[in-house]
Amino acid sequence: MKVLLLFITLLSSVSFAQQDMNTEEEIPVVNVDDTSYHHSVKKAFIYSAIIPGTGQIYNHIAMPKGKKKAFWKVPLIYAGLGVTTYFLVSKQAKQKEFRAEYQLRLDTGAGSTKWSAYDDAGILTLYQDNLKWRDMSILALGLVYILQVADAGVEAHFVNFDVSEDLSLKIDPVMLDFRTAGIRLAFSFH
Repeated sequence: MKVLLLFITLLSSVSFAQQDMNTEEEIPVVNVDDTSYHHSVKKAFIYSAIIPGTGQIYNHIAMPKGKKKAFWKVPLIYAGLGVTTYFLVSKQAKQKEFRAEYQLRLDTGAGSTKWSAYDDAGILTLYQDNLKWRDMSILALGLVYILQVADAGVEAHFVNFDVSEDLSLKIDPVMLDFRTAGIRLAFSFH
């Protein structure tokens, strides 16, 4: 593979050299194995904290071809934020409605016809249940937000992580001393 890459590089440099003789412009040389690029984990955190999902997109753009897989998380992030926000808003409205109904019953002695099937204790129970679910929705919204920020940061650490295809594990029997047998594990990273 390296020989093929060297051959292609030499062939392209010969063709560029022929073009350079004909034109005055100089063609810049681009290093294929440029390792000077540093993917910023801090930027991924900040992007994702400001606008949810942008840290995942930032990581996706920086990943080498063939490893790009972060874009599918953005719809899940917005679905999680949307669902939890929906439950937060609906439970907040319901608990306000039950509080107003209970206050109306205390002030006038009679409530609205919408909730006439419930007594005062039932209205209080419905109010407390919706209050509890509203609080749980707030926690869930915060959890989804924190998880997407953490995911962007963790994934940013693995953007340049390379697992070579030439990893090997060799297991050999070995004598630790003249009476004790053992096993030697040898990892090869090439």
